[in-house]
Amino acid sequence: MVVIAVRLALCALVALGVACQGPARDRATQRAPAIRVVAPADTVPRSLNIYAAAGAGMLSPAARRAKSLVYVPNSKDGTVSVIDPRAYRVVRTFATGALPQHVVPAYDLATLWVANNLGNSLTPIDPVTGRDGRIVPVSDPYNLYFTPDGRFAVVIAERRQRLDFRDAHTLALVASVPVECRGVDHMEFTADGRYALATCEFSGQLLKLDLATRHIVGYLLLDPEGLGPRAMPQDIRSAPDGRVFYVADMMANGVFLVDPAAFRRVGFIATNLPLPSRAVVRGCCTSRTAAGTRSGAGGAARAASPCSTPRRRPSSRRGRCRAAAAPTWATSPQTAPSCGFRGGTTRKFTCSTLRPGG
Repeated sequence: MVVIAVRLALCALVALGVACQGPARDRATQRAPAIRVVAPADTVPRSLNIYAAAGAGMLSPAARRAKSLVYVPNSKDGTVSVIDPRAYRVVRTFATGALPQHVVPAYDLATLWVANNLGNSLTPIDPVTGRDGRIVPVSDPYNLYFTPDGRFAVVIAERRQRLDFRDAHTLALVASVPVECRGVDHMEFTADGRYALATCEFSGQLLKLDLATRHIVGYLLLDPEGLGPRAMPQDIRSAPDGRVFYVADMMANGVFLVDPAAFRRVGFIATNLPLPSRAVVRGCCTSRTAAGTRSGAGGAARAASPCSTPRRRPSSRRGRCRAAAAPTWATSPQTAPSCGFRGGTTRKFTCSTLRPGG
């Protein structure tokens, strides 16, 4: 049991890159350094690595054709800025729908989709040319994912409290799945491709979705004996072998460890900083910074340290402090050496610079 706890803790800390320490939080929200870690259900081979095809230089043909650019949504302005990562300068800015939230690569990587939350639309970007295309009407796209078989796009309709399954190519609506939790946010798929787990940011829960039947099979309150519904889980990501999911919680100041098969919490790792970001993105990898944000890059772009804790400002949309404004998606061979999987979302660094890395 001790060996399992140590291994899981070390693995999570390395993946999260928790190298930049900030000021201690108020004792009312400060958690103990760790909760006893329980071994997750042994339902997948220990040799499995779902990130095996996302190593340095392992670009798909579609990703190799992509122009070396970074796309940054400017949520308040309703625009996307295009950055040349070699020159570190904005080369152009174009209009999108209202409140662009994320830029997500399609399953086949032939299109990048800007999710215009309040604009009820998606803006396509051709990664080969870097040019935007005609806006596609889609209801309440806070976030966007693609099922592991590539058949469906899953639109996270946070405001409408539902998950919309759409044809991955035409984006025609196939089915809507209502959810009973508040603030459905980010999603991760199990290693066998049968289920998806999603965070519910405003009710402190996870939901588990059967992808074949499109039914919610359960809800999990992450911290019933502590924060309860005041917990704020945001990003969720699988360990390489799929046996543990890491759930970043900015109110708990740490990462919950969840067994996706048994659908139960098995541990907690304190980080001492507000933590809204994911640790590892399947296909496009990310890494933590002191700002509590993430940087889009195909192969775990790293932050130069030490980081200084940035000034935070209130978010008008959610009434809380956030250190960073906009997500990004990188197609640069320098900063994204291994993008070649399916879609994910990423965010920009605010306190450090990017350097190539895998």
